[in-house]
Amino acid sequence: MVYTMMALFLIVFLTEVLDLDDTTLWWVNGILLVTRIVDAFTDIIMGGIIDNTATRWGAYKPWISVGAVATGVLTLVLFSDHGLSGAGFVLAFAVIYLAWGLSFTMNDIGYWSMLPSLTRDGAERERISALTKVFATIGLFVTVVAIVPVTTALGAGPSAWTTFAGIAVAIMLVGQCVTVFGVREPATTQVREHTPMRELFSIVARNDQLVWTAIAMMLFLIGYNTTTSFGIYFFKYAYRDEGMYAPFAAIVGVAQLLGFALFPLLRRRLSRRALFTLAMGLVIAGYVVFFFSPMNLIPIGIAGLLMFAGQAIVVVLMIVFLSDCIEYGEWKLGRRNGAVTFAVQPFINKIAGAVATAIVGATLIVTGINTAATPDDVTPEGLLGLRVMMLFFPLALMLVSYVVYRRGYRIDEAFRERILADLSARPSAQK
Repeated sequence: MVYTMMALFLIVFLTEVLDLDDTTLWWVNGILLVTRIVDAFTDIIMGGIIDNTATRWGAYKPWISVGAVATGVLTLVLFSDHGLSGAGFVLAFAVIYLAWGLSFTMNDIGYWSMLPSLTRDGAERERISALTKVFATIGLFVTVVAIVPVTTALGAGPSAWTTFAGIAVAIMLVGQCVTVFGVREPATTQVREHTPMRELFSIVARNDQLVWTAIAMMLFLIGYNTTTSFGIYFFKYAYRDEGMYAPFAAIVGVAQLLGFALFPLLRRRLSRRALFTLAMGLVIAGYVVFFFSPMNLIPIGIAGLLMFAGQAIVVVLMIVFLSDCIEYGEWKLGRRNGAVTFAVQPFINKIAGAVATAIVGATLIVTGINTAATPDDVTPEGLLGLRVMMLFFPLALMLVSYVVYRRGYRIDEAFRERILADLSARPSAQK
């Protein structure tokens, strides 16, 4: 819920609630891009720190806990109106946003790094990943569906958004307690080989399968984040009924949950590669239907079902691919670096989110949407630009992502079993 507010609605809060002028928005756009890229590289460093952490509470929980509290406080600060403008606003925003990114890094990498440590069984990892994404999707779409009607009911001003952020933060902290107090880290993960910090980036670069996965995943998520970030603007300025954003978001949420539910059933009948191809087919069909749909919720809803059911399957597969890159790296490089490897996921998410937000911000300025007082003030050319950048541009990125995956990623089911067998036969595994 908190990440959704930051990834999808911080730009909405800045443009539609604080009503930043074009000059300030250009500066904020640049800050979002640069700080997220800088913060993304700290993810790899954080992964190395976690891999070298050994405490009575394990390697992951201390970082999860500290990161959650700091993230919650800074989220409330970001979704508040401090009465600043111009250079003062830009400077304060840069500092606070960078601090938010660093605190979220602690929490996010600690959380996701714990997942592959729970089991090496491929099927079990797929089930855990799918279940994790089910709950993440519930949180995501509760936010997407509720944020407009709830903030409107609370007065639609900055204080309404601060209140909504407070609710999301409270729920986040409760959820974090479930992980911190409810999950037991396996004792075997407490004993780990020290990873020199100077080797962190080379660990990632030398894991060729991790590099291919990262490129494919980043391209896909830039497209996905760009489309979803434009959602509220599409319904306000192109569909001309902002109130229909919530019903569409509910349809999309159902589509993603359907994708997660179908994942284990489809995996019993299809290989990972075949399932990836099927999912991409659904995504492509959804984008095409959406672009050519009339302004009617039925065909647009059908397009959303296709797009986001396919997207859900792709996301689970990519998490599984990242998990398998841990054993591949151990097999190829002789050292297991779970946190460093899984730090690539938030690294990708932040780069993708940064690029997507920059695309959205630039498009809003260039098309005249940011300065439009009403939908009638946006030109037909501006609306076409919105639709192209929301639909055709992301689809092109996703198609390139699929080509990258097919050409570069080679850890199929049979290769993975050979890797695990070889690791089990090594002397270090017999100790």
